[in-house]
Amino acid sequence: MVRERLGVAVVGAGYWGPNLVRNFATAPDWSLRAVCDLDLARARALAHRWPDVHATHDLDEVLRRSDVDAVAVATPARTHGDLVARVLAAGKHVLVEKPLADSLATGRAMVADAEARGLVLMTDHTYCYTPAVLRIRDLLAEGALGDVLYVDAVRINLGLVQPDVDVIWDLAPHDLAILDFVLPGGLRPTGVAAFGADPLGAGKACIGYLAMPLPGGASAHVHVNWLSPTKIRRMVIGGSRRTLVWDDLNPTQRLSVYDRGVDLAQQGADADDRRRAGVSYRLGDTWAPALAEHEPLGLVVAELAAAIREGRPPRTDGHDGLRVLAVLEQARTALAGDGAATRPAAPPQDVPVRELVANGGRS
Repeated sequence: MVRERLGVAVVGAGYWGPNLVRNFATAPDWSLRAVCDLDLARARALAHRWPDVHATHDLDEVLRRSDVDAVAVATPARTHGDLVARVLAAGKHVLVEKPLADSLATGRAMVADAEARGLVLMTDHTYCYTPAVLRIRDLLAEGALGDVLYVDAVRINLGLVQPDVDVIWDLAPHDLAILDFVLPGGLRPTGVAAFGADPLGAGKACIGYLAMPLPGGASAHVHVNWLSPTKIRRMVIGGSRRTLVWDDLNPTQRLSVYDRGVDLAQQGADADDRRRAGVSYRLGDTWAPALAEHEPLGLVVAELAAAIREGRPPRTDGHDGLRVLAVLEQARTALAGDGAATRPAAPPQDVPVRELVANGGRS
């Protein structure tokens, strides 16, 4: 029987844990029961604002509690497999910080375990609950942009060089999750090419580029960088009818839709006619869709509660996390092969990036 308020514990009091704690503590669907971290002092420092919240360093203690229905895991990706297995074995639902795991195999095991036990496994793709991304999804679904021709995403800043992952695994999951959420049919590239640079000698890529041909001839590109002195969070989605620009750091106009583009006047079906086709430029209006402001993480915790109560998969479930992991693993393989393109669920293909582009995205 599900209580009127569900009980939750947050594991991990580092960077993301405090945001989860704040939202669970103030959500009408939840009662925050405990904060767990290996550093007990850090757990206590985070929990002290709420007198009824227990601070502990012992996960087993949390999992034995009958008043805890779900656990939110906000720890490094390399720890997710073990922690989630323990949470699920205790019969608790689980919310997992991005990326879902540190490998596709581990992520698949987590998803299979949750499904076998009939428990909710939700991936915390917080950007998918922002007003801008929700509006982008609606615009694409209703065909306002036409057919998607390309996506260019840039996520750069003067960031912290992570000790255990490269810049692609650190920053790209955000944009990959967004693409999976907004593109009709999700993110299912026909290949992945990657380039990484380590100008600092940090032992891992600090600058990264992903190139992904998409079904139907479209392409997506993601640029991530820890070394930029300026912070940019921008995505451009070009369609056959209109182009959308999302500037997440623009406080007054995050979304802009441009009725501008290039039209190719097809004069025939054969190649010679297409080469002779005239090019015209469309210069129409620009408009800014209205966005309803809300706390994205508030919608995340509300969606977790709704999925548990209704016995359904959440909006960003484990399978969404797996599609992001699949691209990350292909990028890892591509980087190990000097940027070679790889296909999903297939052995690496020794096709250089320049050939991928020259062949129109077909490796």
